[in-house]
Amino acid sequence: MKKRGKKKLNKKVNWKILITSFIVVYAAAFIGSIFTSQGVNSDWYQSVKPVITPPNWVFPVVWNILFFLIFVSLYASLVSARKKILKLRIGVIFGINFILNILWSVLYFGLKNPLLAYFDLLLLMISILSMIFIIWKINRKASWLLVPYFLWVGFAGILNYLSAFR
Repeated sequence: MKKRGKKKLNKKVNWKILITSFIVVYAAAFIGSIFTSQGVNSDWYQSVKPVITPPNWVFPVVWNILFFLIFVSLYASLVSARKKILKLRIGVIFGINFILNILWSVLYFGLKNPLLAYFDLLLLMISILSMIFIIWKINRKASWLLVPYFLWVGFAGILNYLSAFR
């Protein structure tokens, strides 16, 4: 007897890709947070922080949600990619993105250089758009999961701009 209208969900979890995706995403988050957590309470940051900056507690909440969405997107796109070359592209673009994400924290909070951080952030936004477009062809839901990341980094770009060009 066939059931109509229901898709059979027979997809198994690829634990290797799931665990690897989790470790890679949260390792990038952790490395970036090392520089950020030391800087948010500094006198320097208080002196350059724009008045429209949300309270400090908002940032870890938002970033934890975003890194979870990035993790799910990475996993879903990797398991959806049929060809090795697509998996390689996904790995490269996510890797570039993670490096730029970490670099922003190093430049802004570590080196206290909002101007260089701003230019890094522009590259970061380009890398997020690249992630969205590359993944769109592979898994549209995984691509949509990255839109909040792009929007938040855009808002961070406004804050960064205001602190760099005040």
